[in-house]
Amino acid sequence: MNTAYAGRSYPPTEPYEVGREKIREFALAVGSDPGDGRTAPPTFPIVLSMHAEKQVVDDPGFGFDFSRVVHRDQRFESVRPVRPGDRLTVTVEVVAADTVDGNDVVTLRGHIREADGGAPVCVTTSTLVSRGER
Repeated sequence: MNTAYAGRSYPPTEPYEVGREKIREFALAVGSDPGDGRTAPPTFPIVLSMHAEKQVVDDPGFGFDFSRVVHRDQRFESVRPVRPGDRLTVTVEVVAADTVDGNDVVTLRGHIREADGGAPVCVTTSTLVSRGER
């Protein structure tokens, strides 16, 4: 893995339009009450951030082996709830990239914003470990 990628940012994703059915499907998948569908569960932004993180893990210059990944940590800092009709984009940055005991460890931060106007909605932080061969 190329540790020099720490500090690198990737371009924003195409807008994702949040729908009531997507919120309902996500809520049911994670065992949450889908409620009235007016707001998404607080962890819903993972749908957007994981899609955006694919830019990083698929970057051949980065050299991160996603086939050996275990998820170490996930955090959400919400500014406001995600709602149906929101059009959101995500800009991902590589916060840290290091090799620890033969394992590649990367921390990615996703800045989720309104596509129209850029107001912040949520920040996700994911730490992934690609296990070294033993």
